[in-house]
Amino acid sequence: MGKKTKVAFAIAAAGAAAWAGSKALSKPQKRQDKEALQYGHPIILAHRGGSQIAPENSMVAFKKSAELGVHGFEIDIRLTKDEEIIVFHDEFIDGTTDGAGRVADMTLSELKAFDLGYQFLNTQQEYEYRGQGETVITLRELFEEFPQMLINIDMKDSPETYEGSLIPSKLWRLIEELSAQNRVVVTSFFDEQIDRFNLYAQNTVALGAGENEVRKAYSAYTSQFGHLYHPRTDVFQIPLKSGVFPLDGEGFINFLSNLNVPVHYWTINDSKTMERLFLAGAKGIITDRPDLAVPLLADKHA
Repeated sequence: MGKKTKVAFAIAAAGAAAWAGSKALSKPQKRQDKEALQYGHPIILAHRGGSQIAPENSMVAFKKSAELGVHGFEIDIRLTKDEEIIVFHDEFIDGTTDGAGRVADMTLSELKAFDLGYQFLNTQQEYEYRGQGETVITLRELFEEFPQMLINIDMKDSPETYEGSLIPSKLWRLIEELSAQNRVVVTSFFDEQIDRFNLYAQNTVALGAGENEVRKAYSAYTSQFGHLYHPRTDVFQIPLKSGVFPLDGEGFINFLSNLNVPVHYWTINDSKTMERLFLAGAKGIITDRPDLAVPLLADKHA
């Protein structure tokens, strides 16, 4: 046996010993149950209220989706200049011919003047909601209008901004005031924001994974050291892939499910993909087309 071969065997043996040692010392730690995630079947969450059936983030969109039978909503929130939490995705709002304004630089009353129906086109290419009074709503309004719904909340303001520094505490105070701890999931693309929120919530609210947490989980899954991964959040809301890495495989779903972490996929708007994900074990679909998703799920469980 040559010297190089001996070195290779030694490295392999050391690696196997490290794996065996870590396997013996570390056991997977499942996440504790959260009431908001205790559902016995897959669920449908309307993305921004169902942004292809009515103007996104408008009250009419949420009402139409609720009438269709969705289990909840997936929403984004931002903080206004007067520190009100509104249901809105973009950093800027554009709802009139006068142009756009930055959400964080405007008060709630100023934002209420914008028409959410301004850019929404129906299938006949008509602006059916323009001038119909559909305007920005607050998170409080959404909570109070739909007390039965699961609401997945994504904090959009960057933690480096003034509004981003405030929104975790503002959000927690509102959830606590309305006793909504058991019907929300709170997340952000910024893992730092999730950690900030949980300083107040103290694990009483279901947490969604940020980008870094998703990377850690996928890296662990594709390595030989998956047993070393201990999830820090309660649910993954993820796209079908991240860059070139597929996140929609049955193996990855099972890896997380075995840790008591359900997987929801966004934004899924075609029936074939929905059905494939349900068959793979996905516990939720986030969609702009609840009119397609709800009947599909009903047929599967008929």
